[in-house]
Formats: sequence, structure tokens, C-alpha cells
Amino acid sequence: MLIKVCGMREAGNIAAVKALQPDFIGMIFYPKSSRFVGEEPTEAQAASFEPAKKVGVFVNNTEEYILEKIGKFHLDMVQLHGSETPDFCKALTEKGISVIKAFSITDANDLKNVELYKGCTKYNLLDTKTPKVGGSGIKFDWQILSHYTSETPFLLSGGLDLENVEAIKELKHPALAGVDLNSKFEIAPALKDAKKLESFFKQLRNN
Repeated sequence: MLIKVCGMREAGNIAAVKALQPDFIGMIFYPKSSRFVGEEPTEAQAASFEPAKKVGVFVNNTEEYILEKIGKFHLDMVQLHGSETPDFCKALTEKGISVIKAFSITDANDLKNVELYKGCTKYNLLDTKTPKVGGSGIKFDWQILSHYTSETPFLLSGGLDLENVEAIKELKHPALAGVDLNSKFEIAPALKDAKKLESFFKQLRNN
């Protein structure tokens, strides 16, 4: 199962998380977020995150702004966490950019628009609907996942913690590709507890 750690910013913390070999590491380009990475990259932020893919998280930005940050921060993928349309996602995809589109979930009705993005995204991300944009630490009702019928694989987000590793492993949805970890693993905004993450990784990966 794929693992994404989101909301990274500080050099030493990035290095500690990279050592765990997640599949994706996310940096947030949303100024209202306490995890905002900034407009200009530090050396650590611009460096390769290999073997992880470096994901930039954006909220209702212009294509021009996103392309600028892809160039400056050497992003491998983008995650769109606002009200971006299928056409907007498709335009980025057609430029060779891998797109993760986030959907805010409260009930099964929130999954109705997912199919409109078919062919426009590499992954979808299902997160808990809250007044804030992501990082809420709140888990939605996973029974809703039975209404996810898209062929596009999805990442599960929202309040994931060590306490629900076993429940995650028991999920059998055919489109479930991985998980997105953030606030429940933080010591402070944009500062992750590497030991806690390591424990999650080991339990999920059974090693």
C-alpha cells in the first residue's frame, strides 16, 4: 500500500521522513495553512526526495502559478485540494503532470462528482470535509467508500493514526491505493514525529 506524508517543510524533518522511504512526500502551497512551505524553496525543499515522489499541494491556484512552483521546487506531482474542474486537471495532465485530486467527504453524495474526473487524474484523494482545507485530524465514515465506483485509484486521508492501522489493512476496496498521513503525526505544524511514522510504516507494511 502506498504511503504519502504531507505537510513537510523543515530540512531535518524532511531528511528523517525520506529515510523511511514513503512513496510520496507533500509540501503545501496554501498561504492560509500553518504548513505553508513558502514562495521560494530552501535547498532541502528543492532537492530530490527520491525514492519518494515530491508532491505540491495547491488550492484554487492558476495553472501559471502551479507550473512556476513545479519548476522552482522540482515537483514530481501536484495535488489539487480546491474546487478545480475536470478541465483544469485534464489540462495539467496533458502537459505530462501527474495529478492527485482531493475530494472532501461527508456522505455518499460527495462521491457523485468523482466520475467527472475520469482520465484527468492519476489518483484521487478522499479527505474529511471540514471548514479547513485538509489537515483536520478528523476521520470520515469509511462505510462511504462502498459508494466509490470510479476506476481511478484513491488515497485515503483524514485523521489517520496508529490507532487505525489494522482497520486500514482490513479495507478491501479494489481502488484503494494507499494512505495520506499528516496532522495526527505532528509534533507541531509541518513538523512530523519520525518515530511515530516509522511505527505506522512498519505496521502497515508488516516488517
